[in-house]
Amino acid sequence: MLLSSRTPRTAALLAAGVSLAVLAAAAPQSATPLGVGDRLFPHLGNPGYDVQSYDIAFTYQGDNSKPLDAVTKIDAQATSMLDRINLDFSHGTVHSVKVNGLRADFTTKGEDLVVTPTRSVVQGEPLHITVEHTSDPVPGKEEIGWVRTKDGLAMANQADAAHRVFPCNDHPSDKAYFTFHVRTPKELTAVANGRSVSTTRAGDTTDWTYRTEHPMATELAQVSIGRSSVLRREGPHGLEVRDVVRTEDVKTLDPWLAETPAQIAWMESKVGRYPFENYGLVIADATTGFELETQTLSLFERDLFTRSEYPRWYVESVMVHELAHQWFGDSVSPRTWSDVWLNEGHATWYEELYAQEKGDRPMEKRMRAAYGASDAMRADGGPPAAPKSPAPGEKISIFRPVVYDGAALVLYALREEIGKEAFENLERQWVSTHRDGTATTADFVALASQIAGRDLNGFFDAWLYGKKTPPMPGHPDWKVEPVKTAEK
Repeated sequence: MLLSSRTPRTAALLAAGVSLAVLAAAAPQSATPLGVGDRLFPHLGNPGYDVQSYDIAFTYQGDNSKPLDAVTKIDAQATSMLDRINLDFSHGTVHSVKVNGLRADFTTKGEDLVVTPTRSVVQGEPLHITVEHTSDPVPGKEEIGWVRTKDGLAMANQADAAHRVFPCNDHPSDKAYFTFHVRTPKELTAVANGRSVSTTRAGDTTDWTYRTEHPMATELAQVSIGRSSVLRREGPHGLEVRDVVRTEDVKTLDPWLAETPAQIAWMESKVGRYPFENYGLVIADATTGFELETQTLSLFERDLFTRSEYPRWYVESVMVHELAHQWFGDSVSPRTWSDVWLNEGHATWYEELYAQEKGDRPMEKRMRAAYGASDAMRADGGPPAAPKSPAPGEKISIFRPVVYDGAALVLYALREEIGKEAFENLERQWVSTHRDGTATTADFVALASQIAGRDLNGFFDAWLYGKKTPPMPGHPDWKVEPVKTAEK
Protein backbone atom coordinates (compact mmCIF):
# COMPACT_ATOMS: atom_id res chain seq x y z
CA MET A 1 0.00 0.00 0.00
CA LEU A 2 1.10 3.54 -0.68
CA LEU A 3 -0.84 6.14 1.24
CA SER A 4 -1.16 9.02 -1.14
CA SER A 5 1.10 12.00 -0.66
CA ARG A 6 -1.98 13.94 -1.67
CA THR A 7 -3.25 13.24 1.85
CA PRO A 8 -1.25 13.02 5.10
CA ARG A 9 0.50 9.67 5.33
CA THR A 10 -0.67 9.38 8.90
CA ALA A 11 -4.29 9.91 7.87
CA ALA A 12 -6.36 6.96 8.95
CA LEU A 13 -8.43 5.10 6.46
CA LEU A 14 -11.37 3.54 8.18
CA ALA A 15 -10.84 -0.16 7.77
CA ALA A 16 -13.44 -2.11 9.67
CA GLY A 17 -17.15 -2.83 9.17
CA VAL A 18 -20.30 -3.20 11.20
CA SER A 19 -21.61 -5.98 13.34
CA LEU A 20 -22.65 -9.11 11.50
CA ALA A 21 -26.38 -9.78 11.42
CA VAL A 22 -27.13 -13.50 11.48
CA LEU A 23 -30.04 -15.81 12.02
CA ALA A 24 -28.51 -18.56 14.15
CA ALA A 25 -30.47 -21.43 15.59
CA ALA A 26 -29.38 -23.09 18.84
CA ALA A 27 -26.18 -21.06 18.90
CA PRO A 28 -23.63 -22.02 21.56
CA GLN A 29 -23.47 -19.61 24.48
CA SER A 30 -19.76 -20.03 25.09
CA ALA A 31 -18.64 -18.80 21.68
CA THR A 32 -15.63 -16.48 21.92
CA PRO A 33 -13.62 -14.52 19.35
CA LEU A 34 -10.23 -16.04 18.68
CA GLY A 35 -7.07 -14.93 16.90
CA VAL A 36 -3.60 -16.10 15.97
CA GLY A 37 -2.02 -13.76 18.50
CA ASP A 38 -0.88 -10.98 16.19
CA ARG A 39 0.50 -8.16 18.33
CA LEU A 40 -1.22 -5.46 16.26
CA PHE A 41 -4.48 -7.33 15.54
CA PRO A 42 -5.04 -9.78 18.44
CA HIS A 43 -8.35 -11.19 17.13
CA LEU A 44 -7.36 -11.44 13.47
CA GLY A 45 -6.99 -14.92 12.01
CA ASN A 46 -8.01 -18.13 13.71
CA PRO A 47 -6.14 -21.13 15.16
CA GLY A 48 -6.86 -24.79 14.59
CA TYR A 49 -6.86 -25.09 10.82
CA ASP A 50 -4.84 -24.31 7.71
CA VAL A 51 -6.75 -23.04 4.67
CA GLN A 52 -5.77 -24.63 1.36
CA SER A 53 -8.21 -22.83 -0.95
CA TYR A 54 -11.18 -20.48 -1.22
CA ASP A 55 -13.91 -20.73 -3.83
CA ILE A 56 -16.04 -17.57 -3.70
CA ALA A 57 -19.12 -16.73 -5.77
CA PHE A 58 -20.65 -13.24 -5.91
CA THR A 59 -23.85 -12.19 -7.65
CA TYR A 60 -23.90 -8.46 -8.42
CA GLN A 61 -27.22 -7.00 -9.52
CA GLY A 62 -25.79 -3.75 -10.90
CA ASP A 63 -26.45 -1.58 -7.83
CA ASN A 64 -23.46 -0.96 -5.54
CA SER A 65 -25.73 0.20 -2.73
CA LYS A 66 -27.24 -3.27 -2.29
CA PRO A 67 -25.73 -6.43 -0.77
CA LEU A 68 -24.34 -9.06 -3.12
CA ASP A 69 -25.50 -12.66 -2.71
CA ALA A 70 -22.47 -14.85 -2.08
CA VAL A 71 -21.30 -18.37 -1.35
CA THR A 72 -17.85 -18.96 0.14
CA LYS A 73 -16.38 -22.46 0.13
CA ILE A 74 -13.27 -23.10 2.18
CA ASP A 75 -11.09 -26.20 1.91
CA ALA A 76 -8.77 -26.55 4.89
CA GLN A 77 -7.07 -29.08 7.08
CA ALA A 78 -7.58 -29.23 10.83
CA THR A 79 -4.33 -28.73 12.75
CA SER A 80 -5.99 -29.55 16.08
CA MET A 81 -9.25 -31.06 17.29
CA LEU A 82 -12.07 -28.58 16.72
CA ASP A 83 -15.39 -28.53 18.56
CA ARG A 84 -15.98 -25.07 17.11
CA ILE A 85 -14.55 -23.35 14.07
CA ASN A 86 -13.98 -19.61 14.06
CA LEU A 87 -13.98 -17.64 10.81
CA ASP A 88 -13.39 -13.91 10.45
CA PHE A 89 -16.53 -12.32 8.98
CA SER A 90 -18.57 -9.17 9.49
CA HIS A 91 -20.74 -6.73 7.55
CA GLY A 92 -22.96 -9.35 5.96
CA THR A 93 -25.83 -11.72 6.73
CA VAL A 94 -25.17 -15.43 7.07
CA HIS A 95 -27.96 -17.69 5.81
CA SER A 96 -26.44 -21.13 6.37
CA VAL A 97 -23.22 -22.98 7.13
CA LYS A 98 -22.20 -26.52 6.31
CA VAL A 99 -19.14 -28.35 7.59
CA ASN A 100 -18.09 -31.47 5.69
CA GLY A 101 -21.50 -31.60 4.02
CA LEU A 102 -23.58 -31.34 7.22
CA ARG A 103 -25.50 -28.28 8.37
CA ALA A 104 -23.85 -26.56 11.31
CA ASP A 105 -25.04 -24.12 13.96
CA PHE A 106 -23.44 -20.70 14.01
CA THR A 107 -23.36 -17.44 15.89
CA THR A 108 -21.14 -14.37 16.08
CA LYS A 109 -18.81 -12.96 18.65
CA GLY A 110 -16.99 -9.72 17.93
CA GLU A 111 -15.99 -9.98 14.27
CA ASP A 112 -15.89 -13.79 14.31
CA LEU A 113 -18.40 -16.18 12.78
CA VAL A 114 -18.36 -19.09 15.25
CA VAL A 115 -19.47 -22.41 13.76
CA THR A 116 -20.41 -25.54 15.70
CA PRO A 117 -20.19 -28.61 13.46
CA THR A 118 -22.48 -31.60 13.95
CA ARG A 119 -19.47 -33.57 15.08
CA SER A 120 -16.03 -32.52 16.21
CA VAL A 121 -13.29 -32.30 13.59
CA VAL A 122 -10.20 -34.33 14.46
CA GLN A 123 -6.62 -33.18 13.90
CA GLY A 124 -5.43 -33.87 10.37
CA GLU A 125 -8.94 -34.25 8.97
CA PRO A 126 -9.93 -32.38 5.80
CA LEU A 127 -12.28 -29.52 6.54
CA HIS A 128 -14.82 -28.35 3.95
CA ILE A 129 -16.86 -25.31 4.95
CA THR A 130 -19.64 -23.73 2.87
CA VAL A 131 -21.15 -20.41 3.95
CA GLU A 132 -24.15 -18.88 2.18
CA HIS A 133 -24.14 -15.18 2.95
CA THR A 134 -24.44 -11.65 1.68
CA SER A 135 -21.57 -9.22 1.12
CA ASP A 136 -22.53 -5.63 1.83
CA PRO A 137 -20.67 -2.91 -0.11
CA VAL A 138 -22.24 -0.04 1.84
CA PRO A 139 -19.81 1.23 4.50
CA GLY A 140 -20.76 0.91 8.11
CA LYS A 141 -19.27 3.00 10.88
CA GLU A 142 -15.86 1.95 9.59
CA GLU A 143 -14.92 1.42 5.97
CA ILE A 144 -12.94 -0.55 3.41
CA GLY A 145 -13.38 -4.02 2.05
CA TRP A 146 -15.52 -3.17 -0.94
CA VAL A 147 -14.71 0.18 -2.56
CA ARG A 148 -17.72 1.70 -4.30
CA THR A 149 -16.64 3.27 -7.57
CA LYS A 150 -18.67 5.49 -9.89
CA ASP A 151 -19.49 2.50 -12.09
CA GLY A 152 -19.29 -0.48 -9.73
CA LEU A 153 -17.01 -2.05 -7.14
CA ALA A 154 -13.42 -2.93 -6.35
CA MET A 155 -11.72 -4.38 -3.26
CA ALA A 156 -9.29 -2.86 -0.76
CA ASN A 157 -8.82 -5.38 2.06
CA GLN A 158 -5.54 -4.30 3.69
CA ALA A 159 -4.89 -4.80 6.49
CA ASP A 160 -7.98 -5.98 8.31
CA ALA A 161 -10.91 -5.94 5.90
CA ALA A 162 -11.17 -9.07 3.72
CA HIS A 163 -13.55 -10.47 6.32
CA ARG A 164 -15.88 -7.57 5.60
CA VAL A 165 -16.31 -9.09 2.15
CA PHE A 166 -16.20 -12.88 2.67
CA PRO A 167 -15.70 -15.37 5.55
CA CYS A 168 -12.04 -16.29 5.85
CA ASN A 169 -8.98 -16.82 7.99
CA ASP A 170 -8.05 -13.16 7.60
CA HIS A 171 -4.35 -13.13 8.40
CA PRO A 172 -1.40 -13.12 5.96
CA SER A 173 0.22 -16.08 7.71
CA ASP A 174 -2.43 -18.38 6.19
CA LYS A 175 -2.11 -18.03 2.40
CA ALA A 176 -4.29 -20.07 0.08
CA TYR A 177 -5.35 -20.48 -3.54
CA PHE A 178 -8.42 -18.57 -4.70
CA THR A 179 -11.15 -19.11 -7.28
CA PHE A 180 -13.64 -16.30 -7.92
CA HIS A 181 -17.00 -16.63 -9.69
CA VAL A 182 -18.77 -13.33 -10.39
CA ARG A 183 -22.19 -12.97 -12.02
CA THR A 184 -22.92 -9.50 -13.40
CA PRO A 185 -25.41 -7.80 -15.69
CA LYS A 186 -24.30 -8.37 -19.29
CA GLU A 187 -23.13 -4.77 -19.80
CA LEU A 188 -20.56 -4.98 -16.99
CA THR A 189 -17.11 -6.57 -16.80
CA ALA A 190 -15.70 -8.47 -13.82
CA VAL A 191 -11.98 -9.11 -13.34
CA ALA A 192 -10.24 -10.80 -10.39
CA ASN A 193 -6.84 -12.04 -9.26
CA GLY A 194 -5.22 -14.72 -11.36
CA ARG A 195 -6.09 -16.03 -14.79
CA SER A 196 -9.44 -16.05 -16.54
CA VAL A 197 -10.87 -19.58 -16.52
CA SER A 198 -14.17 -18.94 -18.30
CA THR A 199 -16.64 -16.29 -19.38
CA THR A 200 -20.21 -17.42 -20.03
CA ARG A 201 -22.99 -15.16 -21.26
CA ALA A 202 -26.60 -16.22 -20.84
CA GLY A 203 -29.55 -13.87 -21.27
CA ASP A 204 -29.03 -10.67 -19.32
CA THR A 205 -26.08 -11.87 -17.24
CA THR A 206 -22.46 -12.90 -17.63
CA ASP A 207 -20.58 -15.35 -15.42
CA TRP A 208 -16.85 -14.70 -14.95
CA THR A 209 -14.42 -17.15 -13.34
CA TYR A 210 -10.80 -16.45 -12.30
CA ARG A 211 -8.28 -18.61 -10.46
CA THR A 212 -4.90 -17.86 -8.91
CA GLU A 213 -1.89 -20.01 -9.75
CA HIS A 214 -0.04 -19.02 -6.58
CA PRO A 215 -1.18 -18.85 -2.94
CA MET A 216 -2.43 -15.47 -1.77
CA ALA A 217 -3.11 -13.69 1.51
CA THR A 218 -6.73 -12.68 2.04
CA GLU A 219 -5.79 -9.00 2.26
CA LEU A 220 -4.57 -9.14 -1.36
CA ALA A 221 -7.83 -10.34 -2.92
CA GLN A 222 -9.21 -8.21 -5.75
CA VAL A 223 -12.50 -8.25 -7.65
CA SER A 224 -13.30 -5.34 -9.97
CA ILE A 225 -16.81 -4.87 -11.42
CA GLY A 226 -17.74 -2.01 -13.71
CA ARG A 227 -18.22 -0.62 -17.20
CA SER A 228 -14.67 -1.55 -17.96
CA SER A 229 -12.34 -2.50 -20.76
CA VAL A 230 -9.49 -4.95 -20.26
CA LEU A 231 -6.36 -3.75 -22.07
CA ARG A 232 -3.87 -6.48 -22.89
CA ARG A 233 -0.19 -6.32 -23.77
CA GLU A 234 2.90 -8.49 -23.37
CA GLY A 235 5.54 -8.12 -20.70
CA PRO A 236 8.97 -9.71 -20.29
CA HIS A 237 9.24 -13.42 -21.22
CA GLY A 238 5.73 -13.30 -22.73
CA LEU A 239 4.14 -12.34 -19.40
CA GLU A 240 0.44 -11.49 -19.69
CA VAL A 241 -0.17 -7.85 -18.75
CA ARG A 242 -3.81 -6.81 -18.41
CA ASP A 243 -5.21 -3.53 -17.15
CA VAL A 244 -8.78 -2.73 -16.14
CA VAL A 245 -10.07 0.79 -16.84
CA ARG A 246 -13.41 2.45 -17.43
CA THR A 247 -14.11 2.16 -21.12
CA GLU A 248 -14.48 5.92 -21.47
CA ASP A 249 -10.97 6.38 -19.97
CA VAL A 250 -9.05 4.07 -22.31
CA LYS A 251 -7.63 6.81 -24.52
CA THR A 252 -6.53 8.92 -21.54
CA LEU A 253 -4.98 6.13 -19.46
CA ASP A 254 -3.47 3.78 -22.01
CA PRO A 255 -0.25 5.84 -22.43
CA TRP A 256 0.43 5.44 -18.70
CA LEU A 257 -0.36 1.75 -18.70
CA ALA A 258 1.92 1.17 -21.67
CA GLU A 259 4.84 1.82 -19.28
CA THR A 260 4.14 -1.30 -17.19
CA PRO A 261 6.11 -3.88 -19.24
CA ALA A 262 9.26 -1.76 -19.04
CA GLN A 263 8.72 -1.26 -15.31
CA ILE A 264 8.45 -5.02 -14.82
CA ALA A 265 11.67 -5.49 -16.78
CA TRP A 266 13.36 -2.88 -14.59
CA MET A 267 12.26 -4.65 -11.39
CA GLU A 268 13.41 -8.00 -12.77
CA SER A 269 16.85 -6.49 -13.36
CA LYS A 270 17.00 -5.67 -9.64
CA VAL A 271 15.50 -8.71 -7.91
CA GLY A 272 14.80 -11.46 -10.43
CA ARG A 273 11.89 -12.81 -12.41
CA TYR A 274 8.36 -11.57 -11.77
CA PRO A 275 6.77 -14.09 -9.35
CA PHE A 276 3.19 -14.49 -10.66
CA GLU A 277 1.15 -15.55 -13.67
CA ASN A 278 0.20 -12.03 -14.83
CA TYR A 279 0.11 -8.40 -13.76
CA GLY A 280 -1.86 -5.25 -14.33
CA LEU A 281 -3.60 -2.25 -12.82
CA VAL A 282 -7.22 -1.69 -11.85
CA ILE A 283 -7.86 2.03 -12.14
CA ALA A 284 -10.89 2.92 -10.03
CA ASP A 285 -12.93 6.08 -10.35
CA ALA A 286 -13.09 6.49 -6.59
CA THR A 287 -11.37 8.48 -3.86
CA THR A 288 -9.46 6.22 -1.48
CA GLY A 289 -6.33 8.18 -0.52
CA PHE A 290 -4.07 5.24 -1.38
CA GLU A 291 -2.87 2.82 -4.03
CA LEU A 292 -2.87 -0.89 -3.14
CA GLU A 293 -0.81 -3.91 -4.20
CA THR A 294 -3.59 -6.49 -4.62
CA GLN A 295 -1.91 -9.61 -6.02
CA THR A 296 -1.45 -9.56 -9.83
CA LEU A 297 -3.93 -6.66 -10.13
CA SER A 298 -2.94 -3.52 -8.20
CA LEU A 299 -5.60 -0.94 -7.32
CA PHE A 300 -5.02 2.70 -8.31
CA GLU A 301 -7.06 5.88 -8.07
CA ARG A 302 -7.93 7.45 -11.41
CA ASP A 303 -6.87 10.87 -10.07
CA LEU A 304 -3.22 9.83 -9.91
CA PHE A 305 -3.09 9.73 -13.71
CA THR A 306 -5.37 12.62 -14.60
CA ARG A 307 -4.25 15.50 -12.36
CA SER A 308 -1.74 17.67 -14.19
CA GLU A 309 0.21 18.76 -11.09
CA TYR A 310 1.77 15.30 -10.63
CA PRO A 311 5.07 15.08 -12.57
CA ARG A 312 5.64 12.03 -14.70
CA TRP A 313 8.53 10.71 -12.60
CA TYR A 314 6.29 10.79 -9.52
CA VAL A 315 3.39 8.90 -11.12
CA GLU A 316 5.70 6.24 -12.53
CA SER A 317 7.53 5.80 -9.23
CA VAL A 318 4.18 5.22 -7.50
CA MET A 319 3.37 2.60 -10.13
CA VAL A 320 6.71 0.92 -9.34
CA HIS A 321 5.96 1.04 -5.60
CA GLU A 322 2.91 -1.20 -6.06
CA LEU A 323 4.72 -3.34 -8.63
CA ALA A 324 7.59 -3.94 -6.18
CA HIS A 325 5.05 -5.21 -3.67
CA GLN A 326 4.34 -8.17 -5.95
CA TRP A 327 7.73 -9.48 -4.77
CA PHE A 328 7.81 -7.83 -1.33
CA GLY A 329 4.53 -8.38 0.49
CA ASP A 330 2.60 -10.49 -2.03
CA SER A 331 4.93 -13.33 -3.06
CA VAL A 332 6.84 -13.01 0.23
CA SER A 333 4.13 -12.12 2.75
CA PRO A 334 4.66 -10.96 6.34
CA ARG A 335 4.26 -13.66 8.98
CA THR A 336 2.85 -11.03 11.35
CA TRP A 337 1.72 -7.44 10.83
CA SER A 338 4.75 -6.23 12.83
CA ASP A 339 6.80 -7.44 9.84
CA VAL A 340 5.03 -4.93 7.57
CA TRP A 341 8.22 -2.85 7.31
CA LEU A 342 9.53 -5.61 5.01
CA ASN A 343 6.65 -4.85 2.64
CA GLU A 344 6.57 -1.09 2.71
CA GLY A 345 10.26 -0.45 3.25
CA HIS A 346 11.17 -2.45 0.17
CA ALA A 347 8.40 -0.98 -1.98
CA THR A 348 9.53 2.51 -0.95
CA TRP A 349 13.16 1.57 -1.66
CA TYR A 350 12.42 0.56 -5.25
CA GLU A 351 10.09 3.52 -5.72
CA GLU A 352 12.99 5.79 -4.74
CA LEU A 353 15.56 3.88 -6.79
CA TYR A 354 13.34 4.11 -9.86
CA ALA A 355 12.85 7.85 -9.33
CA GLN A 356 16.62 8.22 -9.10
CA GLU A 357 17.41 6.20 -12.22
CA LYS A 358 14.50 7.31 -14.39
CA GLY A 359 13.56 10.71 -12.99
CA ASP A 360 16.90 12.14 -11.82
CA ARG A 361 15.66 12.36 -8.21
CA PRO A 362 18.68 11.41 -6.03
CA MET A 363 17.84 8.77 -3.44
CA GLU A 364 20.49 10.12 -1.09
CA LYS A 365 18.65 13.43 -0.85
CA ARG A 366 15.41 11.75 0.21
CA MET A 367 17.25 9.41 2.57
CA ARG A 368 19.06 12.30 4.24
CA ALA A 369 15.73 14.05 4.78
CA ALA A 370 14.24 10.84 6.17
CA TYR A 371 17.24 10.47 8.48
CA GLY A 372 16.67 13.95 9.85
CA ALA A 373 13.03 13.11 10.57
CA SER A 374 13.67 9.58 11.78
CA ASP A 375 13.42 10.16 15.54
CA ALA A 376 10.16 12.01 14.99
CA MET A 377 8.82 9.13 12.87
CA ARG A 378 9.78 6.66 15.60
CA ALA A 379 8.14 8.79 18.27
CA ASP A 380 4.95 8.96 16.21
CA GLY A 381 4.74 5.39 14.94
CA GLY A 382 7.20 3.30 16.93
CA PRO A 383 10.37 1.64 15.59
CA PRO A 384 10.12 0.18 12.07
CA ALA A 385 9.82 -3.47 13.17
CA ALA A 386 7.76 -2.76 16.29
CA PRO A 387 5.13 -0.28 15.02
CA LYS A 388 2.59 1.13 17.39
CA SER A 389 -0.84 -0.44 17.47
CA PRO A 390 -3.50 1.13 15.25
CA ALA A 391 -5.50 4.01 16.66
CA PRO A 392 -8.98 3.01 17.91
CA GLY A 393 -11.35 2.68 14.98
CA GLU A 394 -8.52 3.41 12.52
CA LYS A 395 -6.91 0.06 11.79
CA ILE A 396 -5.20 1.31 8.66
CA SER A 397 -3.22 3.70 10.84
CA ILE A 398 -0.44 1.11 11.27
CA PHE A 399 0.71 2.51 7.91
CA ARG A 400 2.56 5.46 9.40
CA PRO A 401 5.65 7.13 7.87
CA VAL A 402 8.02 4.94 9.90
CA VAL A 403 7.09 1.83 7.87
CA TYR A 404 7.64 3.71 4.59
CA ASP A 405 10.57 6.15 4.55
CA GLY A 406 11.63 5.00 8.02
CA ALA A 407 11.91 1.40 6.86
CA ALA A 408 13.54 2.33 3.54
CA LEU A 409 16.11 4.21 5.63
CA VAL A 410 16.97 0.92 7.38
CA LEU A 411 17.64 -0.64 3.97
CA TYR A 412 19.80 2.33 2.98
CA ALA A 413 21.81 1.93 6.21
CA LEU A 414 22.14 -1.80 5.54
CA ARG A 415 23.50 -1.19 2.04
CA GLU A 416 26.01 1.28 3.47
CA GLU A 417 26.96 -1.27 6.15
CA ILE A 418 27.46 -4.39 4.00
CA GLY A 419 28.11 -2.89 0.56
CA LYS A 420 26.11 -2.66 -2.64
CA GLU A 421 27.04 -6.10 -3.99
CA ALA A 422 26.07 -7.97 -0.81
CA PHE A 423 22.87 -5.93 -0.48
CA GLU A 424 21.74 -6.72 -4.02
CA ASN A 425 22.55 -10.39 -3.47
CA LEU A 426 20.45 -10.32 -0.30
CA GLU A 427 17.47 -8.83 -2.13
CA ARG A 428 17.52 -11.51 -4.81
CA GLN A 429 18.00 -14.37 -2.35
CA TRP A 430 15.24 -13.04 -0.08
CA VAL A 431 12.49 -13.14 -2.72
CA SER A 432 13.78 -16.42 -4.16
CA THR A 433 14.06 -18.24 -0.83
CA HIS A 434 10.64 -17.23 0.48
CA ARG A 435 8.67 -17.13 -2.77
CA ASP A 436 4.98 -18.02 -2.32
CA GLY A 437 5.47 -18.12 1.44
CA THR A 438 5.65 -15.99 4.54
CA ALA A 439 8.68 -14.66 6.37
CA THR A 440 9.64 -12.69 9.44
CA THR A 441 12.04 -9.96 10.40
CA ALA A 442 14.20 -12.61 12.08
CA ASP A 443 14.40 -14.46 8.75
CA PHE A 444 15.62 -11.30 7.02
CA VAL A 445 18.22 -10.64 9.71
CA ALA A 446 19.49 -14.23 9.50
CA LEU A 447 19.82 -14.13 5.70
CA ALA A 448 21.53 -10.73 5.77
CA SER A 449 24.03 -12.01 8.36
CA GLN A 450 24.70 -15.11 6.28
CA ILE A 451 25.37 -13.12 3.11
CA ALA A 452 27.45 -10.48 4.91
CA GLY A 453 29.51 -13.21 6.59
CA ARG A 454 29.07 -11.68 10.05
CA ASP A 455 26.49 -11.31 12.79
CA LEU A 456 24.28 -8.31 12.06
CA ASN A 457 21.93 -8.73 15.01
CA GLY A 458 23.35 -5.70 16.80
CA PHE A 459 22.99 -3.54 13.70
CA PHE A 460 19.38 -4.60 13.14
CA ASP A 461 18.41 -4.35 16.82
CA ALA A 462 19.41 -0.70 16.82
CA TRP A 463 17.87 0.19 13.46
CA LEU A 464 14.68 -1.83 13.71
CA TYR A 465 13.80 -1.64 17.40
CA GLY A 466 15.55 1.43 18.81
CA LYS A 467 13.57 4.47 19.94
CA LYS A 468 16.44 6.62 18.68
CA THR A 469 18.02 6.50 15.23
CA PRO A 470 21.58 5.10 15.12
CA PRO A 471 24.42 6.89 13.27
CA MET A 472 24.25 6.39 9.50
CA PRO A 473 27.15 4.24 8.25
CA GLY A 474 29.35 6.18 5.88
CA HIS A 475 27.66 9.50 6.64
CA PRO A 476 28.97 10.86 9.96
CA ASP A 477 27.78 14.33 8.99
CA TRP A 478 24.08 13.33 8.85
CA LYS A 479 22.13 14.65 11.83
CA VAL A 480 18.80 13.69 13.33
CA GLU A 481 16.52 16.61 14.09
CA PRO A 482 15.32 16.90 17.70
CA VAL A 483 11.78 15.71 18.29
CA LYS A 484 9.46 18.61 18.93
CA THR A 485 7.27 18.19 21.97
CA ALA A 486 3.83 19.71 22.30
CA GLU A 487 3.68 22.84 24.39
CA LYS A 488 1.80 22.51 27.64
